[in-house]
Amino acid sequence: MTDDLEKKKIGRWAIPVSALRAYTMVFALIVIWIFFQVKTVSEIYPYGLFLHPLNFANLLKQMAVTGVLAVGMLMVIVARQIDLSVGSIVGLAGGVAAMTQGYGLVPSLASAIVIGVLVGALQGSLVAWANIPAFIVTLGGLLAWRGAILYLSKGETIPVRLPVFRSLGVSLVHPTVGLILAAVAIAAVVWTVLRRNAMRRRHGLPAPSVGATAARIVVPAALIVGFVLHMNRQGGVPVPVLALLIVALLGAFVMNSTTFGRYLYAIGSNPEAARLSGISIGRHILGAFAFLGALVGVAAILHTGRVGSASPDAGTLMELDAIAACVIGGTSLMGGRGTVAGAMLGALVMASLDNGMSLLSVENATQYIIKGAVLVAAVGFDMAGRRKG
Repeated sequence: MTDDLEKKKIGRWAIPVSALRAYTMVFALIVIWIFFQVKTVSEIYPYGLFLHPLNFANLLKQMAVTGVLAVGMLMVIVARQIDLSVGSIVGLAGGVAAMTQGYGLVPSLASAIVIGVLVGALQGSLVAWANIPAFIVTLGGLLAWRGAILYLSKGETIPVRLPVFRSLGVSLVHPTVGLILAAVAIAAVVWTVLRRNAMRRRHGLPAPSVGATAARIVVPAALIVGFVLHMNRQGGVPVPVLALLIVALLGAFVMNSTTFGRYLYAIGSNPEAARLSGISIGRHILGAFAFLGALVGVAAILHTGRVGSASPDAGTLMELDAIAACVIGGTSLMGGRGTVAGAMLGALVMASLDNGMSLLSVENATQYIIKGAVLVAAVGFDMAGRRKG
């Protein structure tokens, strides 16, 4: 059964498993934020440093790259595949973009995305048509693409010279523009909620009450306004965050509102049933890897712009962060289940842990142990919930 159909009894109510998982993740995130906010209280920051606009903006910039990768990784994992090479492709795509700066901004940025798509399509073809397990193909890619950028760059770090390229990773949107975008986002929320209610009535389904409809509009609107005002206190919303939001919205649309996305869920849930239903499994797996490759190119641009240079070791272990974000957000490694919103929550949890522990000067060894424990605990909680459901 899908998450929408699976329900868990809580007292008198039967709550969808996906909703319960999302509420749990939001609660865990709030606890993490409160803990780090309290622990970072000082004479300079009497209310805490963690949620201060400057630090929160840095946290979101760090999250943007992982979040973009997580959206693409979600599609691959939902189709019951895996990609261990995205970190190396980030290094390769970012390096190629830096090396092609002499041809202008557009060719430089386009080269990163083209490299990502070509590599993703190549690996997807090997998985889909040569029937080589994705684990093996992408494990080989992890080594091969890292070697490729080492060879092309001769082991040297390449600085980003184009100002616009650099600004993509660090610049801020003007506060007025941020408020305009907030108004557009709120209008989109209102339109989406009302359209969904109208569609339910058209198909003879019960529509939410006026109070529930108002809550679905007011709560997101308040969060949008609060976020933009908070970011405007430090100069505006970071450009990488806007890029992440665009990618997340695109990913959610593809997974929820297109046959391609629904077929990926079908393939991951039951490949044999999907094949007998006439779904081209190979073509859709190839598409998932190519889509991930395009987003790896976007992530490479954001990461290279934020760092200000392209180094041969850029992107190391990013694949693990992306996979962890998906899994913590409720994506099943067995395929067929996962949401973009959950992956974003997972990425935010990972970024919050990284940022908070860095503020507290926790040594790297301890950080790795804590992040690994959180990942295992998230999977354990999910499995326990399935056994009791």
